[in-house]
Amino acid sequence: MVDELDVRVAGGVLHAYDTGAADAAAPFALVWHHGSPQTGAPLEPLLAMAAARGIRLVSYGRPGYGGSTPRPGRDVASAADDVAAIADALDLERIAVMGASGGGPHALACAALIPDRVVAAVALACIAPHTDQFDWFAGMTSPGALRAACEGRDARERFADTEEFDPEQFLPADWAALQQRWAALGADVGRSEAYGPGGLIDDDVAFASPWGFELEEIAAPVLLVQGEHDRVVPAKHASWMLSRIRRAQLWMRLDDGHVSVLDVVPDAMDWLLGRASPVE
Repeated sequence: MVDELDVRVAGGVLHAYDTGAADAAAPFALVWHHGSPQTGAPLEPLLAMAAARGIRLVSYGRPGYGGSTPRPGRDVASAADDVAAIADALDLERIAVMGASGGGPHALACAALIPDRVVAAVALACIAPHTDQFDWFAGMTSPGALRAACEGRDARERFADTEEFDPEQFLPADWAALQQRWAALGADVGRSEAYGPGGLIDDDVAFASPWGFELEEIAAPVLLVQGEHDRVVPAKHASWMLSRIRRAQLWMRLDDGHVSVLDVVPDAMDWLLGRASPVE
């Protein structure tokens, strides 16, 4: 059973989901950060994987998604305050964070900015902070939205008027995952359309702008998971972040793209359980 709740924050509410304490001995609750765009509702595969491990799963819609109040101009760092508010509302002292695609930077924000709560973090297919230290767009099949986001929110909004999904962004392995194991993800992306493009626009602008923290600030253990042939977030992003996060590991998935890499989530949950000692 999944409970839904609205958590009041400055400027509105965050719509959140909580499976409750599946196992009293579980060393943390896992906060899932959804991709861009999704609703924030927990996907069925995640629920099953967490339940099998006795992990309490919490998720939420970022501002502008899934019933959460829009917050134009938010940065990546703002996710830390949002998650802290949700943790306070649910009386959670220790959490782990995991994010995929657009959720990855927001999971890293929590690891950097609420270190007293976050025991470890996982970021799958995670874009790196915008930088000129490498070609940030190289290897992206369709970088138009992010190029527009680099020019500001108005430019990203204009791009949204003509934006079309490019199926070439996904490998055959990605399409197979969406049709089978991760069909719930595709369905949730479809449901997110009811809330409009604002959340996605704000995510892209946040990714292309200063994040509000430095990767070097992260003290907790971090696992980066990357598909080597990802055409949405190229592998260079993961290797660059690996060199800047003090306690990071990288699992490079040689045959995966942007969606099929999610098949490693059960192993990533096990990795988190193995790092559940108190934050140093």
